Amino acid sequence: MRLLDRYFLRELLIPLGYCLVGFLVFWIAFDVFANLGDFQKNGLLGRDIAEYYLVQAPEILVIILPISLLLALLYSLTNHARHNEITAARVAGVSLWRLLLPYLAVGLLISLGSFALNELCVPNSAEAAKLILARHLGPGSGQAKTGEARGLPVRNERDRRDWVIGLYNSVSGEMINPVVGWREADGSSYLQIHARRAARVNGVWTFYDVEEFKTDLHTNMPPAPVLQTNVLAMPEFSETPEQIKSEVKISSGLALPGSSRTKKADMSVAEILNYLRLHPNPSASSRSWLYTKLHGRLAAPWTCVVVVLIAIPFGAISGRRNVFMGVAGSLVICFAYFVVQQLALALGSGGYLEPWLAGWLPNLLFGLVGLGLMARIR
Repeated sequence: MRLLDRYFLRELLIPLGYCLVGFLVFWIAFDVFANLGDFQKNGLLGRDIAEYYLVQAPEILVIILPISLLLALLYSLTNHARHNEITAARVAGVSLWRLLLPYLAVGLLISLGSFALNELCVPNSAEAAKLILARHLGPGSGQAKTGEARGLPVRNERDRRDWVIGLYNSVSGEMINPVVGWREADGSSYLQIHARRAARVNGVWTFYDVEEFKTDLHTNMPPAPVLQTNVLAMPEFSETPEQIKSEVKISSGLALPGSSRTKKADMSVAEILNYLRLHPNPSASSRSWLYTKLHGRLAAPWTCVVVVLIAIPFGAISGRRNVFMGVAGSLVICFAYFVVQQLALALGSGGYLEPWLAGWLPNLLFGLVGLGLMARIR
């Protein structure tokens, strides 16, 4: 790595660290002020509140990383341009594209880290936060246990199998009073099993205290019992706990009205793909929302790369400008990006725009604008 690269990186990472800490403290302080009444109502102690924001830190970081990087880039680049350091480097034979490389490397690394946080930590942070909020509530509080879903219907459209689960624990994967029904391969009858409990054992769904019924679809006879056993393993049931958990989360999102549904974003790419494995042919409205959410989720982390492409031409213009011009510029760019992003996602979820275009439009638009502005810099 060149000495010049190390210098530019150091001048970027220091304000980036300050921006991250500042935005994080501001976000938490504002959120504490807004939710202090709920914390007191639920009897949370100081250490509980600290733990609550610790598990929410990945979600907060994913949100503040792009604006922190943009602000730090514009601040440092404006400062370099103000002291003619970029001009001196270019006079020495370093092209603007070569100066871009260390910043682009930082944007790429932050994008990869943001994607990892989005997939591995953020989807579980909301669940963990709910557990902390309900930690001191008694059994008679009327608060449903986190991770449990009652009366859960699961439709496996791929294998044409229907589940109705009396109580499902998404943490342990255990079912209480499950009922599973499916049509036989020849289409002549419908089979249904009723169990007291079910669990995943060595990768196989195992049912306990089971009764199996068979309905002849060519007659009007009621279901007839054909089997009663203590334990029944069903290796042909391909549904995984992860797919059922995705069904719980995404079905609740699909049940929301349009505007609220668009804002629901606490699901990972893996969860959306798991849901689509069970529902390979969703309805038109569900398809628009699901695939827009999928592409939006894939595109979101790469905002940090787009930030670099936008910041270079805005911040590297020579001249003795005040460094706070970078602050004002970052606010304007973030506001414009947010407007385009929300508009594109709303149009994509409503079926007015192709899902892939709705998810990637802000990155494509601002990335091309950044590349165009860089090409015009002399």
